[in-house]
This record gives sequence, structure tokens and C-alpha cells, in this order.
Amino acid sequence: MSIRVLVVDDQALVRGGFAMILRVHDDIEVLAEAGTGLEAIEAARRHRPDVILMDIRMPDMDGLEATSRILTESDWDVRVLILTTFDPDEYVYRALRAGASGFVLKDIPADQLAGAVRTVADGGALLAPVITRRLVTRFAEHRTVNAATARRLERLTDREREVMAAIARGSSNPEIAKELHIGAATVKSHVSGILAKLGLRDRTQIVIFAYESGLIEVGDHDIGH
Repeated sequence: MSIRVLVVDDQALVRGGFAMILRVHDDIEVLAEAGTGLEAIEAARRHRPDVILMDIRMPDMDGLEATSRILTESDWDVRVLILTTFDPDEYVYRALRAGASGFVLKDIPADQLAGAVRTVADGGALLAPVITRRLVTRFAEHRTVNAATARRLERLTDREREVMAAIARGSSNPEIAKELHIGAATVKSHVSGILAKLGLRDRTQIVIFAYESGLIEVGDHDIGH
């Protein structure tokens, strides 16, 4: 089955360019385009896409509010991939906290865009290490640990906490398996358990949770090692 995509950007040339790049791939279907947050919500309701490419700054309603409303209201499995020129500000961080599965730069090479869409459609997180490092360093060090969030860590086993910490440091499943001396299938099972127990959407939210709960502190380990 093809991956159904909605492209959202207030610049017609930008969204048209992304749509054109994606349409050359047989496994990706661009359902529609939208130019504002309100249009994005309506298009999402109408077309029920698997993945939404979402710009942040748009008229009428920005991509943050649109992302939050779409993910809150949706009764189907949909992922949001944030488009940014990368001004590393809190807009991007807030988008991730709202449930976005990651973000890509608007100047992403054409041959990598389809891969990004496939990654988030498959439930993965798209967190470029250099961007993630700057974001987490900038914001996590200024935030106090959320006590309620920290208490939710008690739902996890010691091994699940180890896996969560490794994910927050940027490790892939194979890297975690090697680090903890367990099988790749076991790592995948632990990740599923973490998501279910904490009510998180994907690996991106695991990273955010790890920092906000105090499980990982900025400086513990360089992200994207």
C-alpha cells in the first residue's frame, strides 16, 4: 500500500516542489496540499493521510496549533513531519512536544525526502543529531524536572529505563542491542512497552519525555554519538 501524504506550507512554490518530488515515488501518494493551518485541519479530516509535511509559520493558524489539533482529533494513525528552515527556536521544540514525529530542513536533498516520509510512516522518529543536540541543549537545561512526568517513570522496569536513556542519547535499536547485550527483537519489545506504558506516540516523544522527567540530563552523553 502507498503512503498517503498531505503537504502543508504557505508558500505555493515550496509545497508544490515537495509534492512534485514525492509524486515520482510509486509507494507515495500526495493526496492534497494546504496553505494554512486551518486548511491543513480540513484537508486532514477529508483525506485522512498517513503523513503530513507541516510548515510552522503560516497565516490564520500556525503549524503548531494545527499539529496539536490534528493529532488530538484524529481517529486514524497519522504522523506529522515538521518542515523548517531551522531557526533553532522553541517553535520546533513545542512541535515535537505536540506530537510531531520529527522535522526536516526545507533544503533537504530531493533523494532524502521520500526516505524521511517512509521513516515516520513506519513509526520511526526523524531527529537529525545536529538539530536535536542544539534543541535539547538550548531548552532542556532551562527547564526544571516535571514531578508528575518523573513519577510516570515508575511504570517502567529498570531495563526499559536503560532503553529509554539510550534512545534519548540518539542510539538506534541495533546500537542499543549491542550496548545492553540483548537481541534486537528484545529492544523492539522494550520500545513498544515504553510507548504503551507512558502513552507516547513514537521515539521522538520518548526523547522529550526522558529529558523532561529528569532521566537524562543535558551533558550526560552527546546526542548523535
